[in-house]
Amino acid sequence: MSAKAVVAATDGSGESQRAVEWAAREAALRSVPLRIVSAASLPKMVVLELQPEREAALGFVRDYRDRAQADAAARAAEMAPGLLIGTDPVEGQAARAVTESGSDALMLVVGFRGIGAFAAMLLGSVARYAADHASCPVVVVRGETAAVHRLVGVGVGDLDDCDAALAFAFEEAALRKASLLAVHAWHAPQDGTVWAGGRFPPPGLHVAASAAARRLTALMDMWREKYPGVPASEDVVHAHPGRALADLSASADLMVIGRHPGHSGLQGLGSVRHAVLHHAHGAIAIVPSS
Repeated sequence: MSAKAVVAATDGSGESQRAVEWAAREAALRSVPLRIVSAASLPKMVVLELQPEREAALGFVRDYRDRAQADAAARAAEMAPGLLIGTDPVEGQAARAVTESGSDALMLVVGFRGIGAFAAMLLGSVARYAADHASCPVVVVRGETAAVHRLVGVGVGDLDDCDAALAFAFEEAALRKASLLAVHAWHAPQDGTVWAGGRFPPPGLHVAASAAARRLTALMDMWREKYPGVPASEDVVHAHPGRALADLSASADLMVIGRHPGHSGLQGLGSVRHAVLHHAHGAIAIVPSS
């Protein structure tokens, strides 16, 4: 496949099958090929315990991987007849190998959790690693995604560094003939308000909220000029960003959030990305800053 492809990872689980289905529809929408990848490796503990039978065990894992890829390719062909589909078995630690396979992709699509035969093949760790480290946009599929809402949501945290996420969201909305809603969320604990850019004391809440709303509107006006065919609106909401975006995802075909340099790790339960990945519905796109 010479053209840039949509890459989907499978481990044979139902969750990864839904990710492949989503990826097939996306590739067909964009008229690009679909490449299905799956890793075969043994956990270090298994390698140590099964040293004499290591090759036999690895052979079993590879056979399982190949069957999973064949099943995924067949399902993708059912979802998108005529789509160019390729399979790419990869070796090495699953999270790193799958993430690296998307280095030249339009996007990498993974399920949030997998239930493959070996822990090294489970997509849960792959999804988290890829969301943190992939150089391309990563779409994490959670649960069923067949319902069509005609809405793309995008979380705008840092108003000074959100072009990549907005560009991806507007393009998706244009392709899907959907509307777009950009949300800038904040919440106010007792000692101040947490924003993307810092903490504000309670007396400055309304001033800061009004300023953010004006900046967001001006920013969206620029993007509305670039995509006049996309009905786009914006909202500044008083809520924890992770919760607000997870709630919005229930009524969206795709929820888009950005990933900024220096913030690749999921910093505990308070992380917006962590909260969205763990509580959102449907498909979530994590877009690295350009």
